[in-house]
This record gives sequence, C-alpha cells and structure tokens, in this order.
Amino acid sequence: MGFLREVIDTILPPNCSVCGKFADGDNRIPYEIPDNLHLCFDCLTKLVPNPLSKRFFLCLSEPYKADPYPSLGLYLLFPYDGFWEKGIPKIKFESHSELAVFGGMILGSFMLKDGIAADAIIPIPLSSKRLRERGYNQANLIANSVSEITRIPCISDGLLRVRDTKRQADIQENSVRAQNIEGAFKANPEFDFSGLTVIVLDDVATTGHTLHEAACEIYKAGAQKVMCVTLCGNRAVLNSEIY
Repeated sequence: MGFLREVIDTILPPNCSVCGKFADGDNRIPYEIPDNLHLCFDCLTKLVPNPLSKRFFLCLSEPYKADPYPSLGLYLLFPYDGFWEKGIPKIKFESHSELAVFGGMILGSFMLKDGIAADAIIPIPLSSKRLRERGYNQANLIANSVSEITRIPCISDGLLRVRDTKRQADIQENSVRAQNIEGAFKANPEFDFSGLTVIVLDDVATTGHTLHEAACEIYKAGAQKVMCVTLCGNRAVLNSEIY
C-alpha cells in the first residue's frame, strides 16, 4: 500500500467496495490489491474459497448423451454467495472493476497452487451492446490478472461473439439456456490453437452452457484440450475425477 493512499485514507476513510460500509480490513488481505479497492472486515470473512475437493466439476450441471465433449471439466474457486454474491453485481452493474482485478489475482494464485496449467487463457467475450454499457469485459479483467500471476498468456480476442443473446441469468430453464447461447461464439481465425491446452474463463458458472459452447468452438479450432475456469458459481454435484 503506497504512502499517498495511506494519507488519503486517513483524511477520507474509504468505503468497502462490496458493501459500502467503512473499510477497515485492507491490512488483513494477504495479496497485493488494486489501489482503488477497499474491503471491510465483515466482507473479508466471507471471502472463503471452496475446499479443494469441491473445486472440480463437469462443465455442464446437467450432462446430455449427445455432448461431443462429455468430459469437459470446470474449475470453480468460490461459491456464489457471501462475498461474490454481492461483489459480482458490483462488478457488472456498478463499475467496480477493481473487484474483477482482485478476483483474478486470487484465482490465479489458487490455480498455481492447484496445478491448473495451460498454453493460453481465453475470456468469454461480451456482446458489443453490453461492452458499451459496462465499459469493460469483467471476464477479460479477471483473465488478465490470472495471466499476470500464472504467466499463462491471455488471448483476449481468442473468441469472437458473433450473435447477441439474452442474459443467461434471466433464463430459468436449462434447455432454453442452451438454445439461447448456441452459435454465439466463433474461434478467432487469426489464432492457431492446434495442439494447445486452452483455458476458457468466465466470472460465474451456473448451468455451464456458456462455457461449454465456447469450449466447443475452441476444440473445433484444433485445441488438444480445453478446460473451463470460473471465479465463482454454485454446484451441488462433485466430479473431482475431471483433473
């Protein structure tokens, strides 16, 4: 933490980026953090990752027989509750990009510890409309932070969004989610993924259809192996044999 920030924080005590209360917990964070990130102790106590035995899943929450890649795996670090249940909407709708950067730093640190390695990281792209509204792609911010920690190159435009879709969070039925995202992505032909191990990364995983659709396109582009990684999500079934 820089001297200037300490002076400013003394004169104007900062508010927590997650809950808005007085941020009294910065000095308890065991990571380098963005200068504009402030966290209170209450929110920090909720920043608890899944135990190792509950970080590995099949990508799809409801697998189907015709899946061309039935063993596609998902590494999911945090549950979507507590810290990130408040933090993700702050990132998406209230311009708290510092939380995405911070989340990526933690995610990258745990990926190193858990042996998650690859030749490239590709974030899920936003539609042009949502990118204009938000001003940034939160998956790209997370991926770049992960890249800095793990030294796995991030290819920000490795996937192209070729069709706008409804927000998956607004759709309840699993089958409708699959239809909504079908054909939304194409691998960027400027990159050669032949023989590579590639991580497809997003901020949140629910049913897994977005990640699955993206991974299929990277496989079609020649990747030898694709794995999915998200900062947070909720799953009830453990599939720890994936990795």
